[in-house]
Amino acid sequence: MKILIVGPSWVGDMVMAQTLFMALKARDPDAVIDVLAPQWSRPILERMPEVSAALDMPIGHGSLQLGMRRKLGRQLKRHGYDQAIVLPNSLKSALVPFFAGIPERTGWRGEMRYGLLNDIRLLDKARYPLMIERFIALAYEPGAKLPETLPRPNLVVDAANVKTSLERYSLDLTRPVLALCPGAEFGEAKRWPANHYATVAQHKINEGWQVWLFGSQKDHGVAEQIKSQLCEQGRQHCTNLAGETSLADAVDLMSVADAVVSNDSGLMHIAAALGRSLVVLYGSSSPDFTPPLNDNVKVLRTGIECSPCFKRECPLEHMKCLKDLQADSVLKAMAELLPETLTQAH
Repeated sequence: MKILIVGPSWVGDMVMAQTLFMALKARDPDAVIDVLAPQWSRPILERMPEVSAALDMPIGHGSLQLGMRRKLGRQLKRHGYDQAIVLPNSLKSALVPFFAGIPERTGWRGEMRYGLLNDIRLLDKARYPLMIERFIALAYEPGAKLPETLPRPNLVVDAANVKTSLERYSLDLTRPVLALCPGAEFGEAKRWPANHYATVAQHKINEGWQVWLFGSQKDHGVAEQIKSQLCEQGRQHCTNLAGETSLADAVDLMSVADAVVSNDSGLMHIAAALGRSLVVLYGSSSPDFTPPLNDNVKVLRTGIECSPCFKRECPLEHMKCLKDLQADSVLKAMAELLPETLTQAH
């Protein structure tokens, strides 16, 4: 089987999509899986051994550009795909496989895609509460029972690039590394306050750790805010990498972190897929849909009445679901995750 996957447009969703690729390979080890996705996702796809090729989607998320989609479909026609699996629920995302003439085009019903898809599934949210279950189900016949043990994302690290990245950003591993991921692309209602992050950072630095701050260019400011709240000596052991690294470098550098503290974000899913010891803070979102898929994880949430609201901004303007999560609870969770050798000062 030669399969084209139309991939999602968010980092975390792309990481979770690896579970579908694993399920397809489990069914047919010789399957060729190509993924059509935004160019930024290439470093993630290159770390998934199930993926044969990452194909750059030249059309931006939310943009129709019908002519370009038709042209891309015709270009892909020569690849001779047997099946397309479309992960986004939009009508637009189903156009390229249709124009490519791929005989079997699979996906959830979404935006009334009759004709564009010819293997349309009706989603039973109660049966498949997890996003990965909704991905994995597309590898099987409609209504088929999923495996008892579901696959989990497992990114392969580029060891040579770890070494290169440490040199490129003037980093070393003489102290244990705490990776902090204070951003969240979706919105402010997923961001744990900077002062809480700073308290955790200062505490671990006092114990002999160093802190690396990860994120996109949009997160550089909040990362600087965290760093600025450390004592002068503490700032010497804190590096703001937000907006400085490529995604490939961020993945490989995070692979050597001894612990990660993160909002519910794409980087959280990357940390989980790298098997890191991970503390995740949930506010407006819920671990019942997109949890970190890793055994060495502590999920923290207040569970107040208005949470989860799934809003980008707090509708009540108090952000209590995250503000009331104190730094002490994160430090306690981290101590429970880490081996004793790492909970003592170095």
